[in-house]
Amino acid sequence: MKVFTKCLIVVCVLAVSLFVLPGASADDWNKKTVVTFSAPVEVPGVGAQVLPAGTYVFKLLDSLSDRHIVQIFNKDETQLLTTILAIPNYRLHSTDKTVITFKERAQGEPEAIRAWFYPGNQSGEEFVYSKAKALELAKVANEPVLAMSVPIADVDALKTTPIEAVSPAGEPVPVAAVVEAPPVQIAKLETLPQTASNLPLLFCVGLLSLGAAGLLPKHSV
Repeated sequence: MKVFTKCLIVVCVLAVSLFVLPGASADDWNKKTVVTFSAPVEVPGVGAQVLPAGTYVFKLLDSLSDRHIVQIFNKDETQLLTTILAIPNYRLHSTDKTVITFKERAQGEPEAIRAWFYPGNQSGEEFVYSKAKALELAKVANEPVLAMSVPIADVDALKTTPIEAVSPAGEPVPVAAVVEAPPVQIAKLETLPQTASNLPLLFCVGLLSLGAAGLLPKHSV
């Protein structure tokens, strides 16, 4: 009887492993995205401010925070180029491809990245610029831009620095004028990695039921 019980436990563990292990993806968790730019682009953050034309890797460093930290690496991920403060922004319709939006710039200036949306997600990352740069972008685009109220040169400080939005006239406006918060259920679904189905649980329950039936005393009729 002990041997039967041990075998039953082993079978359940194997069944759960079979279904659970493929359920979560590292790319879903850190939103790893390979992006190729045909021209230089400007980014905020601690590190490089202008990325030459080329291929880069975008990743989320802190996907459980309401403030997201975006890291941009070179193509081979051997060099961290910049670390950017972002906050979630919401779009009505997701796409099956990566979407990066830009702010208008003066003629001759590199385009400035506004937001990055991962394939299949309605929530994206709205980049936060220094206050001086945000004001410059706001004037050209004639719309408010997210800004850090104090200059930041340290990555750890990105998580606690105050954020505001600045209007084209240089006046502070609510952050909600720039970003739209996603519905709670969508935010939860996109923040957590995919989980496995209930099939392993049902499978184990069935095996345990059979085992219990085998252990019951048999009565002759």
